[in-house]
Amino acid sequence: MHASLHTKFCDLVGVDVPIVQTGMGWVAGARLVSATANAGALGILASATMDMDELRTAVAQVKQRTTRHFGVNLRADSADIDERIDFLIEQNIRVASFAQAPQQRLIERLHTAGVLVIPSIGARRHAEKVLDWGVDAVLVQGGEGGGHTGSVPTSILLPDVVDAVAGRVPVIAAGGFFSGQGLVAALAYGADAVAMGTRFLLTSDSTVPDSVKQYYLTKNVQGTVVTTEVDGVPHRVLRTELVDHLESAGGRVTALPRAAINALKFRKLTGAKLTDMLREGLAMRKSMELTYTQMLMAANTPMLLKASLVDGKIESGVMASGQVVGLINDLPTCAELIARIIDEAETTLKTLGA
Repeated sequence: MHASLHTKFCDLVGVDVPIVQTGMGWVAGARLVSATANAGALGILASATMDMDELRTAVAQVKQRTTRHFGVNLRADSADIDERIDFLIEQNIRVASFAQAPQQRLIERLHTAGVLVIPSIGARRHAEKVLDWGVDAVLVQGGEGGGHTGSVPTSILLPDVVDAVAGRVPVIAAGGFFSGQGLVAALAYGADAVAMGTRFLLTSDSTVPDSVKQYYLTKNVQGTVVTTEVDGVPHRVLRTELVDHLESAGGRVTALPRAAINALKFRKLTGAKLTDMLREGLAMRKSMELTYTQMLMAANTPMLLKASLVDGKIESGVMASGQVVGLINDLPTCAELIARIIDEAETTLKTLGA
């Protein structure tokens, strides 16, 4: 492998290649994470949609399938965050990733136990803040990325964050990556790795129903939309009839009752207490500056995602997706995908060198 493809991120985390599979809710389960790890990249298990028993089972399953390092994604504002961190420490998990920056006390607890902390950020100021708290790396997602996203494209946001970090910790680039050429471009901007969500969702190792994967593959680069009507904050998803309805006047009228019902369904599914859900919601409202209406809509999201990504109900679910979906046309294994990306990156580097 070309020397440029073995970065300080690889040494920090203990992986072979500078590629990360993101912790997508309902998608990044044991099968996908272990397949990614066995292929030499960093797989991140999604725990936000799991209760503690499910998390314990998933970690055990990953360990049965691989001896390589992997990570677990956490919600910093979850009511049982301390219990989850205790579990990660007990299980010697290599990486704790966070969709939002965790409190400094949580970072210190994880560091004391030797667990690396990698939060996702969406602005230069966020990078500067978490650096002062002592994180080990930052994942920066540009506006092309799926799920919750910002408005600044990766090509602008990434070099800005790299400049702010100034080499103090590795930077992982996300939003629009799917190929070896993209990996080389990210390295040229100063990143140390790339993270991909949609590309890993569209592999044969992903447990997303095949009918849903095929639906993704029909989309072009205009097939996504950033909407606030799903959960009150900007969310990049596939454009569907349901999303169009939610964005219409009629959809907005019925959104809140539907959100309340789905929040109760999520409570039943995970066994969460209403008091804990309220506490999490209020914490989310404060950290993300949401209105009470947006807070209720945010509680709606897990069930809308589950309807499509787990139950296969395209017509009644929401499908998070990056714009890169329009450039993907196959469903390789994780091993095939990662080998392909590294081969493309090596070819690109040789061509540039020549």
